Amino acid sequence: MKLSFYLAMEEYVARYMSEDECFFMWQVEPSVIFGRNQVVENEVNVDYCRQHGIQMYRRKSGGGCVYADHDNVMLSYVSKGDSVGLAFNRFIQMVLLVLRRMGVEAVGTQHNDVLIGDRKVCGTACLHLDGCNIVHSTLLYDTNMEHMLNAITPGPEKLAKKGIQSVRQRITLLKDHVSLSIEDVKSLIRQTLCDGELVLTTAQVDEIEQMAQEYLTNDFINKL
Repeated sequence: MKLSFYLAMEEYVARYMSEDECFFMWQVEPSVIFGRNQVVENEVNVDYCRQHGIQMYRRKSGGGCVYADHDNVMLSYVSKGDSVGLAFNRFIQMVLLVLRRMGVEAVGTQHNDVLIGDRKVCGTACLHLDGCNIVHSTLLYDTNMEHMLNAITPGPEKLAKKGIQSVRQRITLLKDHVSLSIEDVKSLIRQTLCDGELVLTTAQVDEIEQMAQEYLTNDFINKL
């Protein structure tokens, strides 16, 4: 499935399903995903992405631009309620619980990132809808570092402000801290955070695919 389907699925669950909490994982083809308020050309090396078949998507949540591929685990948490802060906190605690069960010491930050040491392993963003919040993140198990470094183009001002010379200096990969495979990690996440499952009907999948079309339009991707 394209990343647009999963973004639409989050929105569908939030808008039309009655469960108080839902959580799911997904993996995608090489893609960059930028926030609702970002200008594509300022965040993404568009030429590099086109040359290497990296898809480009805008999401409806805020936050920065991220690169994702099949070696990442994308996490989505949908909860009822009006407080974005509570939704963020609940999600961060879920991620920290999973990491502790892997034997990894990690901390959450005031910016709702998860760090191992002083490097980010998981960043988050949130979309608030009426009476509901969607918190989603990229858990960096592994990645194509060349694509990550070249597909995302943080400007020199951003790098200077953070006091770093490259994107690689601010992230860490989960595989460097655990002996688990990515499938082991996914299994542990499921065992730790999931209690039962919901199965979408064919009709629901069709509705989600229709919603996903908005994310693929040039007007949405290039707005601003």
